[in-house]
Formats: sequence, structure tokens, C-alpha cells
Amino acid sequence: MNQFIILNPRDSVGVALQDLSAGTPIVLDDGTSFTLQEDIKRGHKFALKNIATDEDVIKYGFAIGHATQSINQGAWLHTHNVKTNLSGELTYTYNPVKFENRVAKDSRTFMGYKRPNGKVGIRNDLYIIPTVGCINPLLDIIVEQFKALYPDNGSFDNVVVLKHPYGCSQLGDDFEQTRKILVDAALQPNAGGVLIFGLGCENNQMEGMKAELEKAGGPIDPQRIKFLVSQEVDDELGTALDMLKEINAAAANDVRTPQPLSELKIGLKCGGSDGLSGVTANPLLGRLSDFVTAQGGATVLTEVPEMFGAETILMSRAKDEATFEKIVSLINDFKKYFESFNQPIYENPSPGNKEGGITTLEDKSLGCTQKSGTSPVNDVLQYGEKIRTNGLSLLQSPGNDLVSSSAEASADCQMVLFTTGRGTPFATYVPTVKVSSNSYIAKKKPRWIDFDAGQLMNTPMDKLADQFIQYIIDVASGEKTNNEKYGIHGLAIFKIGVTE
Repeated sequence: MNQFIILNPRDSVGVALQDLSAGTPIVLDDGTSFTLQEDIKRGHKFALKNIATDEDVIKYGFAIGHATQSINQGAWLHTHNVKTNLSGELTYTYNPVKFENRVAKDSRTFMGYKRPNGKVGIRNDLYIIPTVGCINPLLDIIVEQFKALYPDNGSFDNVVVLKHPYGCSQLGDDFEQTRKILVDAALQPNAGGVLIFGLGCENNQMEGMKAELEKAGGPIDPQRIKFLVSQEVDDELGTALDMLKEINAAAANDVRTPQPLSELKIGLKCGGSDGLSGVTANPLLGRLSDFVTAQGGATVLTEVPEMFGAETILMSRAKDEATFEKIVSLINDFKKYFESFNQPIYENPSPGNKEGGITTLEDKSLGCTQKSGTSPVNDVLQYGEKIRTNGLSLLQSPGNDLVSSSAEASADCQMVLFTTGRGTPFATYVPTVKVSSNSYIAKKKPRWIDFDAGQLMNTPMDKLADQFIQYIIDVASGEKTNNEKYGIHGLAIFKIGVTE
């Protein structure tokens, strides 16, 4: 195993691939040699040359910040001597770069569920969606009743409850956004049946939900989507169970059929990152993204604040100038959002990120955007919008893991690929594949991690990418992820300020 890696010939830093002790000799390809002046933890950076005060620190071939003091060759670089270069809104120039996706067409298929509206699900799940958080205490009881009758989930792969705390005491855009995300979930292609469960006195009235569902998805199938207002019936639990029985019967003949890879829609996400995330796991997702888009499928990159500092790379890949302008708005509008609440634009990375070796937001962003591969950016989606085209899309949502993963599920991503170097049990309401950046966390948390990208330390990228692609096809065909095995599902909605 190599001791360190230099990610770009322009870089002024190396990244430790294992814990290195002070005094370790470092020999570069050009014959330059020096010794480390300090201990360097796995994922952390050391100087390849002397770096002057205020000089840019280069990683991935781009500046990740500047030195706040002189840094000697072989010294550790981190938050104590490197600071971000980020500021507020910027003016950008359209400088397109042609990126060619040279991935060949693949004849493989996956086994999915073709829906009447033409969409394809990779799961036949039963969703129970509350209109308001007040009703949450009843949802687990309803699931227990259903599973008492159908221990194997009946006609469904999973029974998923989408608890949330909203639906009442909300106004304006904040309320409309909550309802939109709940409607998105009801129309998710992985949903084989849906029970929308209300209280009765909430702002999010059931008739409004029905109207929005019809507006977004057309006529409602009364056998597949049912509505229950608790205050309007004597026995809400018994009524709910009767409705679930009817939904279960309607889904009894649903079967998987071969589907082309062009029907794949995959979310790209990272959380609990470390200094190796941009070296192993995120580039592996980039290879997967290029593969899927080459087959005519769709991938979605989100977490707008974690594009700050790497946004020009994405802008250069815009399919046309109109898409470039959408990316500019995506970036600057989110900066305005931070500024409107008097928050610093660069308040990132998190403590765990820093412990893992990520120093500045540029450092994190340049690693995060590796998930998008090299394909053109074909579209930009606002929060709550669904995928409109094949290829790579960017989606407006914050860096919060729960919210941004849910946003990708709401956009019709059938699964979310979630890279992590620190580990997390979280999952959204669609299959959430955890990909570790290092083998240590994969071995420590086998109940969390689905695929170990740390194998790249000893396995060529081409070989591991082939294995990963087949694994994703297997998941799309029904192989359960850890979050499904352990019943971990969640929904988080972006809370915004009320607008007049």
C-alpha cells in the first residue's frame, strides 16, 4: 500500500493514505526527497514544498485556501495554518470545456417495477405518509397491525413510514414546500402503495393534498393511494388497517421485469466525509455516474454549499449557456440565502470532517464534486422538482445529510449513493447505499457500510468500478441495502423562512 498520494501534478500538498510518523522519508517522482516534520494522520495533508504566507495551497489542481503563515516542506497543513479563500457572490464567465463520456453502451438490464405512468421503481414499497406531525404517534401502531397480518410485508418489499414534524403552523412558501415534498414522496416510482394519513384540523388539509397530487401526477389510482382523516372516523386504526389490506391486494400481482439501464435514476450524496473521500469513494461514484449517464440514465448531484469553491468546474461542464446561467443562479442564490440570515457562507466543514483531514470548504467541495464524474451538466433542479432529463442534473438543497438525501428521493431517484469516511446509520426513504472511503470504517461498521471503496488502496479503479457497477445493478434488482435490512428509513424537509 502506498504511503501517500498526490492528486494533481500542480498540487503543493500530498495526502497521507495511512498514519505517517514524523521523520518518515518522502520521495517524489522527480527525485525530490524530504522527511515529514510532524505526524500526519490518514487523510491529512503535508507540504510538498515550502509555502509562503498568503500563498495559495493547491490540492486537486485547485486552490483550497491560503497559508496563514509560512509552512515548511514536510509540515502538516490544516486549520491551524490554512484559511479559506471563499467570499460572497461572484460574477462568472461562461468558459465551456468539452467533456466526452467515453463509456460504452452496456446490454445488461435490471429487474424493476414498471409503473402505469411509464416510470420504473426498483422497489415495491408501501409508504405511510402523515399530513402533519401530530399524527406520528399512531403510525408505528398501524405498521404493527399490518405486519401482524403480513409478517413478510405482504405484497411489498418494505413498509416505510415517512414521519416529519410539519404540516401545521406553517405559512407561505414554507408550508407549500412541505406539501410539495410529501406529494413528491407519494409519487415516488418506488412506491407500490401509499396511505396518506391526516388528523383533520391541520393547515395541510387532505383536499389540498389530493389537488396537488392530481396536479403533479394526474388522476389518482384509488386502489394504490388512499386517504384517511382521523377526526372523521370512529376507529382510525381499524380504518387504516382496512385501507392497507385493500392496497396490499391491489399490489398482489406486481412483479419485477427486465428494464434497461437507461431507466436508472441515482442520487449522489456524501456525509461524514474525511480526507480520503475525495480520493476513493467520491471518484468511484463519479465513475458510476459516467456509466449511468452513458446508458441514458440520470444522476443527481446536490448539496449546493458543498459546491462552493468547485462551482466553476461544474459551470464549465454546462451543456449550454442557459444551463450555465442556471448553475450561476443556483450558487449565488444559496449564498444570498446564507447572507439573509447573517450566516457565514463558508461555515463548513464540520468537526468530524476536520478530524478526518478536510481543512476548508474548498477542500471539501473539490472532493465532493468528484461524485459527478466528467459528464456534462444537463439540467438544474430546484428543491422539490423531479428529474426532467437524462444525464447529470444539479439539485438545489442544503448540505444537511437528511434533507439533501430526502430531496434526491423526492426528485425520483430510486436509490441514493452515500459516501462516508466517518460512518453514519442514516438513510432516506429509498435504498441508501453507504460507500466507505476507507476500509477501517467498513470493518468497524459493517451494519452501516454497503460497499468499501477503501479497497482502491490495493485494487485498480477499473476493476473496483466494474464490481461497484454490478453491485448497483443488483441493488436495483432487489438486493437489500443495510438500511433496508435493519429497517432504517427517514424523511427530512427543508425548513425555510416565510416569504410575503
